Amino acid sequence: VIKCKAAVAWEAGKPLSIEEVEVAPPKAHEVRIKIVATAVCHTDAYTLSGADPEGCFPVILGHEGAGIVESVGEGVTRVKKGDTVIPLYIPQCGECKFCKNPKTNLCQKIRITQGKGVMPDGTSRFTCKGKQIYHFMGTSTFSEYTVVADISVAKIDAAAPLDKVCLLGCGISTGYGAAVNTAKVEPGSTCAVFGLGGVGLAVIMGCKIAGASRIIGIDINKDKYAKAKEFGATECISPQDSKKPIQEVLVEMTDGGVDYSFECIGNVGVMRAALEACHKGWGVSVIVGVAAAGQEIATRPFQLVTGRTWKGTAFGGWKSVDNVPKLVTEYMSKKIKVDEFVTHTLPFDKINEAFELMHSGK
Repeated sequence: VIKCKAAVAWEAGKPLSIEEVEVAPPKAHEVRIKIVATAVCHTDAYTLSGADPEGCFPVILGHEGAGIVESVGEGVTRVKKGDTVIPLYIPQCGECKFCKNPKTNLCQKIRITQGKGVMPDGTSRFTCKGKQIYHFMGTSTFSEYTVVADISVAKIDAAAPLDKVCLLGCGISTGYGAAVNTAKVEPGSTCAVFGLGGVGLAVIMGCKIAGASRIIGIDINKDKYAKAKEFGATECISPQDSKKPIQEVLVEMTDGGVDYSFECIGNVGVMRAALEACHKGWGVSVIVGVAAAGQEIATRPFQLVTGRTWKGTAFGGWKSVDNVPKLVTEYMSKKIKVDEFVTHTLPFDKINEAFELMHSGK
């Protein structure tokens, strides 16, 4: 058993608490990882808020991390002690019908136990003050040591800077993949990206790499426009600057609508606007943002009858074990940006400040 620091969410709606936790050794087909760096994501904040129907407390959150394998359980062949790795919230077992189907990346092998906050055998590897602490998204990167299933880990280039590539565990990969895998953006196309946070910027990067000629960034926070343009946005607009609905503004700006649109917020009203901003006959809109539990999307069926397509994506469609190492290689060869997404670097015990910075859009 390893004793180390972790940020524990004891209950919903309260700040995280830095505690000493005990991390049990890995069982069969499990891997214990020393987490070197972790990022914070809106999904962590969503669960912490209490709005997540799958949220269990007390829990160690975090799903964008990178580290070094400390030890492996019986039967683990994919990684060994000392390997540099990124934990994966969408695993890849290679055996289930989802993994065998090239159309999806949604491995279901451990979905049920992962959603309940436990390891595949139904138990937790974390304890604190005599209490069992739940796992989160199969990763729990807000701990100096964590235990994950062996199908939930990608071995990456040992030379990669972990304080940067941890971001490939969720946000950057999600946005980039939404553009290149899910939408399959084509050269010369026109794109609209709703929400210019980390995921939105990664979508813009993907659209630019795919050869889009016009990329319109949409956000009510104008402080985000300069960064969006650095990533490849050709122009940025705010829905608050017009009396007309944003979809009408975009249709007028683009002679009938955009070829591809992306919703990167998790707002069902914006999802509708993103679809309706698409061009008749061929426009494709991708939902990237995760809406709160129980919310529903609406539009007139005529939008779809007249040739628009509504799609969704999880982790950008990447089959995780196969593709995360390749994304790290693309970053190392400067094909994709990662460093530019980092705005602040804080010590672990300032993790609540990181959440405040995220909530304030900084």
